Amino acid sequence: MTTPSPATVRTPPLAEPSGWHEVRLTVNGEPVTAQVESRLLLSDFLRDRLRLTGTHVGCEHGVCGACTVLVDGTPVRSCLTLAVQCEGAELRTVEGLARPDAPLTPVQEAFHACHGMQCGFCTPGFLMTATALTEQAERPDDTEVADALSGHLCRCTGYRNIRRALGRVLDETYDATDAQRGK
Repeated sequence: MTTPSPATVRTPPLAEPSGWHEVRLTVNGEPVTAQVESRLLLSDFLRDRLRLTGTHVGCEHGVCGACTVLVDGTPVRSCLTLAVQCEGAELRTVEGLARPDAPLTPVQEAFHACHGMQCGFCTPGFLMTATALTEQAERPDDTEVADALSGHLCRCTGYRNIRRALGRVLDETYDATDAQRGK
């Protein structure tokens, strides 16, 4: 009796072969040019290549929000975004909010004053989303705030202090803006 020959494994060709690409972007105000693979996640690029480890990676499915960064002012899950997609973009990470020699931003101050953090793992993502909310032209309503926060998971605080901190900074930001406009 003869032994059947092992089946030949056929691998289908890739629709778009992985390759290297040069990306130019601005990260926390600094120009960055780098060679990246097509499949490199933005979170890995930030953490491993740029050593910006404040961007935390939790679920790696875009559910927990810990990896949230701002891309052209919009909160984005860096674990679902490819680095090549950020060509020409302006990125901000939690490290770009307040430099070590500068005072905390109003968002960071509010989170500190209201104890809007506990273990701190989810905090960078919350800070980035809160920052984006405070930079909108008009104050976000309660539904928009709830929707923005619903994309984040925190297992320590129960959200009460996070909501309090965000409410405080929104009050301060938009009351000051309204006063400047003469409203």
